[in-house]
Amino acid sequence: MLQDTLPSLTRELAPAQHFSTMTAEQFWAWAMDVGIKIGGALLVFYIGHHIAKWIVRVVGRALTRAHVETTSLQFISRVIYIALLIVLLLAILQGFFGLAPTSFIAILGAAGLAIGLALKDSLSNVASGVMLVTLKPFRVGDVVQIGGSSGTVEAVSIFQTRLRGPDNQTIVLPNNLITTAPIINLTPDTRRRIELIIGIGYEDDIDAARQAIMTIMRADKRIFDEPAPDVVVYELADIAVRLGVRCHVSNADHFATKCDLNERIKKAFDVAGISIQQAQRDIRAQRRITEAANQTASTGDQAKTPDQPSTSPEQTQQTQSLSPEQTQPSGERSPPEPR
Repeated sequence: MLQDTLPSLTRELAPAQHFSTMTAEQFWAWAMDVGIKIGGALLVFYIGHHIAKWIVRVVGRALTRAHVETTSLQFISRVIYIALLIVLLLAILQGFFGLAPTSFIAILGAAGLAIGLALKDSLSNVASGVMLVTLKPFRVGDVVQIGGSSGTVEAVSIFQTRLRGPDNQTIVLPNNLITTAPIINLTPDTRRRIELIIGIGYEDDIDAARQAIMTIMRADKRIFDEPAPDVVVYELADIAVRLGVRCHVSNADHFATKCDLNERIKKAFDVAGISIQQAQRDIRAQRRITEAANQTASTGDQAKTPDQPSTSPEQTQQTQSLSPEQTQPSGERSPPEPR
């Protein structure tokens, strides 16, 4: 099929006779004919390109009025745009260069097998993109965690999905990686729960701590009344009573509200005299280490008295090498022998 197609395309562009036998008028006539065909093809492609974009916008507005979600809308619009470009190219090849669409489609079909085997990973990305749009594990605007990466979904295209990270970085993930990795959608609903775990001492009043936290949450207008916020006892741990602080806010207010609650609860506990056990544990551990070191130092000082100074190994060796007369006390020295 390729052998039948290329000669027809060559005949459309080749001159009627060899260049060496052509006159100037014949050469310029051939050049004008080829230039008109190529220029016309480029002009039609330019106009058709803008028409394809206009059609995609019209379809996009229609899908928006039909309440199609953004993820599916972007994917469908991209597929329609690529399909229109392929039709435009086939029409240009047939209209200006005499290449039959059936021949061109046959060429694409013959090359499609080899291209498919060489680009099997890319084709799997296309299939995964269709699955993402069909199964809808997430939508554009959701906050997700995928394969160790987290961010807000910005777009789902044919080959890849683009996320916006928490530090405003762009994260691009292949679609086949997404379908094979665990997907955690942090914002499947319009609201999101805040959960804080705060440890207080066993000597502190649980009711007083609960009342202080509930007062803070009731005063914050970002916290929803339904489901109602609450403070419960999660665990009686070895060094602390762990309280669970739970409330619901909108997705946009989650991070800011969580930070504000941490700060306000710490200040309220300071006023009420309630200790946060995590900080107290570090202080007590350091205090115990200091007291143990001081006790060890005082014990060593008591063992050493001024009357019994410590001797070095050299002094001990010198003492052992003295004679009996040198080691005998001065008060019990023997009288001298008579001459």
